[in-house]
Amino acid sequence: SAARDGLSEVLARLLMLSKRCPFPDVREKSEAILSGVQELGIRIPRPLGHGPSRFIPEKETIQVGNEDAVMHTLFAESFATLGRLDNVTLVMVFHPQYLESFLKTQHYLLQMDGPLPLHYRHYIGIMAAARHQCSYLVNLHVNDFLHVGGDPKWLNGLENAPQKLQNLGELNKILAHRPWLITKEHIEQLLKTEENSWSLAELIHAVVLLTHYHSLASFTFGCGISPEIDCEGGHTFRPPSVSNCCICDITNGYHGVDEIHASPTGSIPCFPLLSKSTESVCEVEALMEKMKQLQECRDEEEASQEEMATRFEREKRESMFVCSSEDEESAPTRDVSRHFEDTSYGYKDFSRHGMHVPTFRVQDYSWEDHGYSLVNRLYPDVGQLLDEKFHIAYNLTYNTMAMHKDVDTSMLRRAIWNYIHCMFGIRYDDYDYGEINQLLDRSFKVYIKTVVCTPEKTTKRMYDSFWRQFEHSEKVHVNLLLVEARMQAELLYALRAITRYMT
Repeated sequence: SAARDGLSEVLARLLMLSKRCPFPDVREKSEAILSGVQELGIRIPRPLGHGPSRFIPEKETIQVGNEDAVMHTLFAESFATLGRLDNVTLVMVFHPQYLESFLKTQHYLLQMDGPLPLHYRHYIGIMAAARHQCSYLVNLHVNDFLHVGGDPKWLNGLENAPQKLQNLGELNKILAHRPWLITKEHIEQLLKTEENSWSLAELIHAVVLLTHYHSLASFTFGCGISPEIDCEGGHTFRPPSVSNCCICDITNGYHGVDEIHASPTGSIPCFPLLSKSTESVCEVEALMEKMKQLQECRDEEEASQEEMATRFEREKRESMFVCSSEDEESAPTRDVSRHFEDTSYGYKDFSRHGMHVPTFRVQDYSWEDHGYSLVNRLYPDVGQLLDEKFHIAYNLTYNTMAMHKDVDTSMLRRAIWNYIHCMFGIRYDDYDYGEINQLLDRSFKVYIKTVVCTPEKTTKRMYDSFWRQFEHSEKVHVNLLLVEARMQAELLYALRAITRYMT
């Protein structure tokens, strides 16, 4: 049995190399070995999924072997660093400039010199991803944790990890679901615990890792990332059925609808959508017209500070009533839930149940003026890397909207970013929150809130139902904005608490 499992693992790895390695000679050798093995009568696995994403047709993603020089360099660097070309990379590569910054930051956090030992870093990644039931990221980091010499016993449950890591559980929980509740007392508890205390530098490293993986879980669910070919759930030894959809596929969330309902342009609705219809074209035209009108209003008159504050409060209140239409409770599996405590703790709107959380004013504590310097002082270079990544995501534009070119999308990007921060109670005094309701329709708000606050509840239906005329690359861009705005919001609350503790 052990030998059979070992052979399966080797064959799955060879399958991954034959399809996903950016180096042609390695792909060819892997294919030759698989062919030889097949001639010996040994069954070869086949990929279960159809490309790196369940939401994006495989033919619309970048195919390994057909990438341009810039993408090839990114693929090669990613493969050399991670030993694989993961599906997150294959979806993010729609935006090479962002991907380069993301990979550089993640590499620094996980592998370069820093306050925390390597196995702690991967274990914290497991803890953070598990809070959102993201088995995709948990499984990747379980393998990495073991590869760098982590103790397998820790993987039996958080209670088997060192007390120092167990103590991080409370901060992980609050950061993931209700970051506005973090206080300097939470920080003090971690820094002043006798023999299991954290240093400030270690805590900054841990906080950045936690926020990175909470946000990456949002990207994973928001883009419908599939398991890699060589991972659990990524391949099967069963042959395809007559209908090209076997029971293994169904149990792994694939129902064979991709080919049946795919439109000529590759959009794959879960239900009849007029995705390329006049109605959808009108949606884009209407959005562009609203942007034009808002710009004209800005030029003509500016709302008073009192009115701006009122509009923020109104948008914050309304955001509480935006909820997923598929908002059923989903119990985490034992495999994932053993990596964190208090499984019933989840996202709750900050003003529900009589709670009142003061507005976080960016003018009083901002990333640019406060958070950046604190991170860079205690964990050199990371502040710079994060700052670059935030700026690329926020400013990224190709000046296009669906089929339109030469469009200034800055107003729309700012509305998305500020809506996410508004959901977290963070206010920019110089922004008119009335613009959000003009630019973001309800289905889009449902998608944003689900991906940011309860990513594990994201569905393909939600992904398909917003911006139906837009390209998949534009929807991935939306997810990059969501990831970075969420990460910055979590960091602002955590870093403000650390600053208050230090002063």
